[in-house]
Order: sequence, then structure tokens, then C-alpha cells
Amino acid sequence: MNESQYTELLDGLMLAIEDAIDDSELDIDYENSAGIMTLTCPDNSKIILSRQTPLLQLWMAARSGGFHFDYHVEEHEEQGEWLLDGKGESFLVMLNRCLSEQSGEPVNLTL
Repeated sequence: MNESQYTELLDGLMLAIEDAIDDSELDIDYENSAGIMTLTCPDNSKIILSRQTPLLQLWMAARSGGFHFDYHVEEHEEQGEWLLDGKGESFLVMLNRCLSEQSGEPVNLTL
């Protein structure tokens, strides 16, 4: 993947997260600026998603820790997914888990 493809993937992901939050009616605010998305939960805790362009990674900082995701595409697949570096857990699963923990209510965003 080159930098242009990486940027396009993350732009799409950030927009999808915004749309999913808007559609969910959850009390989660978001701000997207300069490649960093900040999600603010009702208790004012934050989850920060940041682009790590030199590494072609997506990083997430939450109360439970920092997580690094790489984009993986299976052979013969058109679309890939962001997976937790070294563990293979899906970005969306981790995001929903962290949002649920920090917001105090079940969160199940679909992108």
C-alpha cells in the first residue's frame, strides 16, 4: 500500500465512524482535525484515533491502553481490514469494546 491509498482508506474509515456515531444516537461526540479523531464519551473520557503515515498504521489511545493497527488484505479479497498489530483483533471490535467501557453502555457501531 502506498501513502495515497493509506490516506484514502483512513479518510473513508473516519467518515464511516462519524456516520455510525450519528446514526447510533449515542451520547458520543467526535472531532476530526489534522488526521486525528477524538471521540469524547459522556464522562468526558476520550478515545483518540491517529494516523501514523510513516508506518502506514492506525493508532488508538483509550483508557485501557494504546493499540496499533495494520491494514491486512487476504489474498483474492477486494477489501481488507485494520487488525491489531501482533494479535489480529479487528479495529471495529476494539473500538466498540473501548467505547462501551468508557461510555458505560453497550456500543455496537457498524461501519
